[in-house]
Amino acid sequence: MAKKTISPGGHVTGVVELPGDKSISHRYAILAALAEGRSEILNYSTAADCRSTLDCLRRLGIVVEANRERVRIGGAGLEGLKAPQRALDAENSGSTMRMLAGVLAGQRFTSTITGDASLRRRPMKRVAEPLRRMGAEIRGRDGDLAPLEIHGGNLHAIDYALPVPSAQVKSAILLAGLYAKGATTVRESVRTRDHTELALREFGATIETAKDSVRIHPLPKLQPRQLTVPGDLSAGVFLACAALILPESSLMFHNVGLNPTRARVLDFLISMGAQINLASVQLRDGELVGDLSVRHSPISGGTVAGAQVAEMIDELPMLAALGPYTEKGIEVHGAQELRVKESDRIATLAAGLRQMGAQVEEFSDGLRVAGRSAGRLRGAKVDPQGDHRIAMALAVAALGAEGDTVIRDAECVGVSFPEFFATLDRLRGAEVPEKD
Repeated sequence: MAKKTISPGGHVTGVVELPGDKSISHRYAILAALAEGRSEILNYSTAADCRSTLDCLRRLGIVVEANRERVRIGGAGLEGLKAPQRALDAENSGSTMRMLAGVLAGQRFTSTITGDASLRRRPMKRVAEPLRRMGAEIRGRDGDLAPLEIHGGNLHAIDYALPVPSAQVKSAILLAGLYAKGATTVRESVRTRDHTELALREFGATIETAKDSVRIHPLPKLQPRQLTVPGDLSAGVFLACAALILPESSLMFHNVGLNPTRARVLDFLISMGAQINLASVQLRDGELVGDLSVRHSPISGGTVAGAQVAEMIDELPMLAALGPYTEKGIEVHGAQELRVKESDRIATLAAGLRQMGAQVEEFSDGLRVAGRSAGRLRGAKVDPQGDHRIAMALAVAALGAEGDTVIRDAECVGVSFPEFFATLDRLRGAEVPEKD
């Protein structure tokens, strides 16, 4: 397993073109496969998770052509998927498994979807239960753990209130709703990211949205599209926080996704004093996209709780790791969802930060990371437990530490942001060998 050494100091400056948004890429690929004709997706995410979605679609009989510039998908229509000859492998991608479960629930064949050791430990009951209510037969290991065997078809509509806010579960139900008899409604007490609703509308589905619910009408004729995926804001947050940590830093991000259900993290950083500005904001393919500038600035610290947790779930590891560089520290409550991500993100992040000398108090549903008064971080050897977001968060925190930090299994960043370390080195002025 590759290690990465992070030496502290310096600054980050320059222009960043972020990889395509991971969440949107999954959804565009799945809907393109269900459309009638060939779609083209530009700036498709380079993340391993999104490659897993393409591989699963291929095993379902979909023609997929992918290169660095674009992905072309030959849509087969809602009824055109074929029974896979072997189990679909979502690898580390919970998004792939949960959303494809919704599509597979509508098929008149039996399929199995599995993943790596990490994904096979993650709970799938929350997605299996509503799909069963719609009429799908789903069997899992030890109850509702992957591999999931799904026998679908003959679905009926449901009106379902999400017990736990989850964009992935909402998406699975809406995708299954494409095949159901009658209109399917999903209700949520906390608004989660709405990329699926926007993408469904772009592909021609009939979908109705309200403040706390979304309704999908069945059996649309989805139209092929040419779409451009915005830059991934969740990936950009790690680099933006590097600029906040290192004095004299200044970054400009072009073509970043600014969807309001994803951009709360910017509001939170600005509320702490971060100098962040937006420009050239426009609507493209149903998504808000714009340019984003970040300059080094002292930040006060703050608390994430309530509805903010669901709105910033992917950014919480980085926000917590920013704690030692704030005046008052960072506190997170109501985030028990972090316990069942690629790792137990609360425990893994707390352990890594403590090894670096941070004062961390861990709760069942969050943590408190002390601010600057607790002392400067020190270099250490840290283990992100194969979790891409923990690896990037600890690497950024290491930029302001005393001494070098070694990130174990650093290659795990490839799950969401394969270019992370090379981009960070480039922005710090390091010479990075070009890839062939």
